[in-house]
Amino acid sequence: MLNIAYIGNGKSANRYHIPFSRQVNRISIKKILSRDSNSVWEPIDGVEYVSDIQDIWNDSAIDLVVLSTPPHTHYPLAKEALLNGKNVLVEKPFSETSEQAKELFELAEEKELFVQCYQNRRFDSDFLTVQKVIESGKLGEILEVEMHFDYFRPEVPHGVDHFDPMESFLYTHACHTADQVLSYFGDPEKIQYDVRQLLGEGRMNDYFDLDFFYPNHVKVSVKSSYFRLKERPSFAVYGTKGTFIKETKDRQEEHLKLFYMPTNDDFGVDLPEHYGTLYYMDESGQYHEEKIVSEKGSYSRFYEALADTLLDGAEKLVKDEETIRQIEILEEGIRQMKNK
Repeated sequence: MLNIAYIGNGKSANRYHIPFSRQVNRISIKKILSRDSNSVWEPIDGVEYVSDIQDIWNDSAIDLVVLSTPPHTHYPLAKEALLNGKNVLVEKPFSETSEQAKELFELAEEKELFVQCYQNRRFDSDFLTVQKVIESGKLGEILEVEMHFDYFRPEVPHGVDHFDPMESFLYTHACHTADQVLSYFGDPEKIQYDVRQLLGEGRMNDYFDLDFFYPNHVKVSVKSSYFRLKERPSFAVYGTKGTFIKETKDRQEEHLKLFYMPTNDDFGVDLPEHYGTLYYMDESGQYHEEKIVSEKGSYSRFYEALADTLLDGAEKLVKDEETIRQIEILEEGIRQMKNK
């Protein structure tokens, strides 16, 4: 059994972590650090809620600490956890700088401990479905992939009057999509950055467009904006023989916001109207257009992989070098940011 403690008892822990770790039989939540006595989240039976972090550091039965706290706390809390002899899972973004990331991995190695970034969106339905389509071979050689993570939430950038890298759109959303690119396509030969503050200098970063270039003329683009009244397709994949368009995103977040939990068999499952469309020419030159049943996404699979690593010695799902490279990409994007 893997005994874990959560540091943080807010939306991150209760919406994006706990419902999924509780689906894994080999995981037990032992403690939750909650400094807010008026938390809106229902207490979990059998879990001890504590207000002093020392109650977690001093508990030898806790195998792993999960940090579901604000971004600026990730690096110092992860370091504190390692220095207290705890394995640690860190929410995104893992750290502000690649040097901080390297320091944490080196410290973990020195202490013979585990530290990893929580890249749950490797198990998004749309991302898994795209992989299935690519691997079917029906698109031929892949030429271009476009990934969009759009919102129409102008009140968010309008409500921010300062710039903070860790609260930028790049750090809070490319931490999902850039990781998907690195995990599936690997490290690119070069990256072209278009990162902007659409509301001007000193405001938040509210737009980014990153182009990852790979051998054989393959380009993977990651694009996001807060000002898209009509969202672009979640994925568009173009090959030498066809195209796949997936209009809608993974539905796990949508269901979680409605408090519809992973205990339901149809949690996060796409309906037929959410299926992507595959257009392709077959070997005889015949045109085909077909709906592709979506793969089922499940963030529980991340926690299953976590248990496999810590209990059985399986290879880490998220490699250290992938996390370091991702932070390097975020850093460079901010360095090249434009204010108009």
